[in-house]
Amino acid sequence: MTDLSMAKKAGTAAFDVEAIRRDFPILDQQINGKPLVYLDNGASSQKPIAVLDAMDHYYREMHSNVHRGAHTLGDRATSAFEGAREKVRAFLNADSTREIIWTRGTTEAINVVANGLAGRLKPGDEILVSHMEHHANIVPWQMVAERTGAKVVPIQITPQGELDLDSFNSLLSDRTRVLALTHVSNVLGTVNPIAPLIEQAKAHGVITVIDGAQAVPHFQPDVKALGCDFYVFSSHKLFGPTGVGVLYGKAQLLEEMPPFQGGGEMIERVSFERTTWNVLPYKFEAGTPPVAEAIGLGAAIDYLGNLDRSGMEAAENALLTRANELVKSVVPGMEIIGTASQKVPVMSFKIAGLHPSDIGTLLDQQGIAIRTGHHCAMPLMDFYGVPGTARASFAFYNTLEEVEQLFTALQKIQRLFA
Repeated sequence: MTDLSMAKKAGTAAFDVEAIRRDFPILDQQINGKPLVYLDNGASSQKPIAVLDAMDHYYREMHSNVHRGAHTLGDRATSAFEGAREKVRAFLNADSTREIIWTRGTTEAINVVANGLAGRLKPGDEILVSHMEHHANIVPWQMVAERTGAKVVPIQITPQGELDLDSFNSLLSDRTRVLALTHVSNVLGTVNPIAPLIEQAKAHGVITVIDGAQAVPHFQPDVKALGCDFYVFSSHKLFGPTGVGVLYGKAQLLEEMPPFQGGGEMIERVSFERTTWNVLPYKFEAGTPPVAEAIGLGAAIDYLGNLDRSGMEAAENALLTRANELVKSVVPGMEIIGTASQKVPVMSFKIAGLHPSDIGTLLDQQGIAIRTGHHCAMPLMDFYGVPGTARASFAFYNTLEEVEQLFTALQKIQRLFA
């Protein structure tokens, strides 16, 4: 896994942001008469031309259902579709494409795992999550706990928005069966130290599930180095299309898990007496798969692979550094929610006297897109005692000038309500 500290030491000169921006046509437009400043990347990132072209080429030149097609288009589509699976395998450094399952996104991937592990749980067992989790890494475990008698136990966090390691150490026990953690918080930007936590969990025989949705846009995980049992993410956060996500799972565990849905590709043989399941990964891929979307994700991975990743991370770090500088000097009463020492460029904030939704609406009038609300993290909002926050989330195609524009706009809003 790329260490974010490396980005802090690298220079940004080699990373040509203006050239990168030309790869993203949606950025070249006006919103409400102002140039678009897109700072909602934590919700969904924009797509480079390479992704749009790959999906267009699929529909124009090779569209067909995949597998078992006795014709050329079917062969072309299958080759491109399975080629995308191999790109994901390489991106994650998984052992085999058998361990790469297509899903609709991170949420479905976690549901597949939770449902598959339910048979291992019994009354009194515990599932550890953290207080900073997205609802998608809480609710599926609660549903499974209700069915099995297990209990979902939250690991506490510090006021800075970091995992409370004393809380983790005290909660990890012989009752723990699953550790489900976010790699990076969608609200706080905190990069969690998951490698040592996974190692501790493994020593207790605990199955580890990592939500990588907010991590993969900023650095490349290595599932073998991490040692996790499952790792999940969504394409649309990784500059790919919506409608497809990835579940990585260790082959042995996937073999032991029951299918999540029935029908179509996931069968080996069907009779009225008995149905048998297909081999991995198809055992978990019922129905017609997201062919074009998988190909688009493969193109996004190729695109990122051609970038200077250390330069990209350094550029993103510079955006967050500049934003933090401006918080202190430009907008009185502005408070950052989440000040962890290791962060990706996500800035959740509140401003005294202003409701987050008003901030978002008024920024949009100035062409600036951010996200407001509870960000699917209500327990975290409760921890900080707020109904919601405003969140600016940056990507490598954002510029320092856009950071300045954000704060100039916030100044205007603050004066409006003064």
